Amino acid sequence: MVGNPDFLTGRGQDQAPEFQELESPEGELHLRFFIPSGGEFALPATGIREVLSPSPDRITPIPNVSPLLLGTLNVRGRVVWVADLGQFLGDPVPLNTDRQEISVIAVEDQDILLGLAVDRVVGMEWLDVEQVHPASNVNDSVAPFLRGEWHFEEGKRFLRLLDQVSILRSARWAA
Repeated sequence: MVGNPDFLTGRGQDQAPEFQELESPEGELHLRFFIPSGGEFALPATGIREVLSPSPDRITPIPNVSPLLLGTLNVRGRVVWVADLGQFLGDPVPLNTDRQEISVIAVEDQDILLGLAVDRVVGMEWLDVEQVHPASNVNDSVAPFLRGEWHFEEGKRFLRLLDQVSILRSARWAA
């Protein structure tokens, strides 16, 4: 194979006759997800360590901690606190933990790692951050953690952009 002259020149039988230029995506990469009440949110991919889908029995409840915390999860030998993101944001509907798997978004900033349990992860999407509008009609419990929102379908649907650093550094965890 290496002795073949076509190997060094890049010409060969499996070479495509024409090169296709890949389109570069617009905007920045974000993870889209839903909380139990149906609110749709996004987090910048740069602050996400990983997305996990553990069974509820892998999350160990810890007594005498904030009611926002579901417990801890062992991720490759590291203890990760798991919180109900919807409850943290003031969502009246608690996360249903009576199911096969729970979607957990592990966010990180400096030395802090926290798992945010959400209802459903939609996936990754390139979103234009220049199209983010100031958040409107938001509950005071959510406002400190929002960077803004995207408007879709002529303002009928909103995708709210969260700030994971504000969430991680919040004083609410001590409550």
